Amino acid sequence: MDTTGRDPSSNDASHNPFQAPRSRVADPIPENSGVLLEKPNRNDAGRGWTWLSEGWGLFKEAPGTWIGIVVVMLLLGIVLNLIPFVNLLFSLAYPVLFGGLMLGCRSLEQGQGLAFGHLFAGFQSRFATLLLVGLLYLLGSAVIGFGVFAVALGASGAVGFLSGTPPEAPDLMVLLLAVLVMMALLVPVMMAVWFAPALVVFHDKGALEAMGLSFRGCLRNIMPFLVYGIAGMVLGFLATIPLALGWLILMPVFIGSTYKAYKDIFIA
Repeated sequence: MDTTGRDPSSNDASHNPFQAPRSRVADPIPENSGVLLEKPNRNDAGRGWTWLSEGWGLFKEAPGTWIGIVVVMLLLGIVLNLIPFVNLLFSLAYPVLFGGLMLGCRSLEQGQGLAFGHLFAGFQSRFATLLLVGLLYLLGSAVIGFGVFAVALGASGAVGFLSGTPPEAPDLMVLLLAVLVMMALLVPVMMAVWFAPALVVFHDKGALEAMGLSFRGCLRNIMPFLVYGIAGMVLGFLATIPLALGWLILMPVFIGSTYKAYKDIFIA
């Protein structure tokens, strides 16, 4: 007992200002993952493989939930693609679903765990902006595809094909060249949409601004993305061998690696 007749061991922080609090309520997860850089970082080539290995680390945190999410995504894609015109909805919804999964990756990284509901979290967080990203991606892909198709077959042939009148069979080499040109032209579109969902949900960016930032981030990291792409193709081949079941693991790894790459490139 002290001179006041109180037991010192019973004092709490309100009686002793120098005593540290015994417990603390966890802070809520911040809306942003960090400070967004004005200019995207440029990483060395080896980071491409590191992103994949870090994506594997996120997968190991919740493998069962990840596989369940991938199964639902695949089933949704199959069902929607069987319905004419409705299959376009999946392309529109891709950034919305991906934005939710970026939130799931952040939750895993901060020790909050991954929930199945993260797959649909984008419908509650910046839904309209994410949907606009999907619309712009779809429009850009359609313009490129139709443009290359029209050049390869001739404008009349392309219109005839779309209207149900089969055009004359084009030369195989012309078709092959058209496919290669279309793939090359689609690369910038993919670069613009790659990190856009993360930039929208974490930093409240508009669709065009997010896509512009995503494009610049990819452009400044061509070498790591080259390594990333080569390694991804090899892993994709291996994942396809056992009845494509390896994709149940590889898809979450790709999702997690995208989150890790976003942090490397855009966060201070």
